[in-house]
Amino acid sequence: MISLTIDDKKIEAPHGATVLEAARLAKIDIPTLCHDPRMKPFGACRLCIVDIAGLPRPVTSCTTPATEGMVVTTSSPRLERLRKTTVELLLSDHPNDCMVCIQAGDCSLQDLAYRYGIRDNRFSGAVRQHKRVDNNPFILRDQDKCVLCGLCVRVCDEVQGVGAIGYANRGFESDICPPFKKDLNCEFCGQCVSVCPTGALTAKMWVGQPRLDGLQPTETTCTYCGCGCNVTLHTHGNKVARVSSRSDNHNRGWLCVKGRFGYDFINSPERLTTPLIRRQKGGALEPAGWDEALDLITSRLQSVKEQYGPDAIGGLASARCTNEENYLFQKLLRAGIGTNNVDHCARY
Repeated sequence: MISLTIDDKKIEAPHGATVLEAARLAKIDIPTLCHDPRMKPFGACRLCIVDIAGLPRPVTSCTTPATEGMVVTTSSPRLERLRKTTVELLLSDHPNDCMVCIQAGDCSLQDLAYRYGIRDNRFSGAVRQHKRVDNNPFILRDQDKCVLCGLCVRVCDEVQGVGAIGYANRGFESDICPPFKKDLNCEFCGQCVSVCPTGALTAKMWVGQPRLDGLQPTETTCTYCGCGCNVTLHTHGNKVARVSSRSDNHNRGWLCVKGRFGYDFINSPERLTTPLIRRQKGGALEPAGWDEALDLITSRLQSVKEQYGPDAIGGLASARCTNEENYLFQKLLRAGIGTNNVDHCARY
């Protein structure tokens, strides 16, 4: 551990921590747009600048290592003026459409504008107009709202290892796009959507749905595989409007394309809500209670075992179940029925 002073407070932080990490350990707020603790420091937005005793100019706290005896000032009239100017410059090239933006209420840039009381744009001039339309099924890109924080590029590279997007051009013409500016063609995991601090990257499935502030969150577990990723279902009434994941769990907030975007089945009118059985041979499937259905399964299994032996029965497990459920399933087949004919759909 090292000891340093931040805003006249003695702070202890782990060796190797940055100034921003040390400040957050002490619950000291420093605004950022491009920082995510799950990824490497980048220093793109320049909002986390701080003054350090002995240095002639402010430095970015997210990329500056904390050292023994360091004296840091995170807020002063000059620092707040510089931060406000940075936000004003970002807003000077940003659409003024918060009233109809999907991310309104969940936008870091909007929060910063509110924090610094920015109403008017004193930096008038040219505004980028990309007017880009992507032909992909999941991700909606509005590059006019991009602040070039690089979070989407870094998560695609550092976390997914795909590198489907990157920076292109320089200066005012800089933008983030797939190679050769073609349509986005990737795994569509949506990690880029989850880290975007503005409305530049959103999901096409969210269009026309209530905004995040108007949704009810419910913590649950993804059912698509046995990994058991945490998901948060955001519902409006009895309908799921979007899915996210908290960062303070074993999957660290990362989801695959199924976990993030494959939730339409929840609201499908074709879902089975009760067991179906055939009460007569060759008859139609009819709704039944769970007790009746389980009794039927038990009697049929016993009948087959008595007539043909236990190896005439086989069981196919599911990758959508947890490890514990699959363990119990194989135990039912091996110990209960007496057969080793157990297979798994993910084995192939």
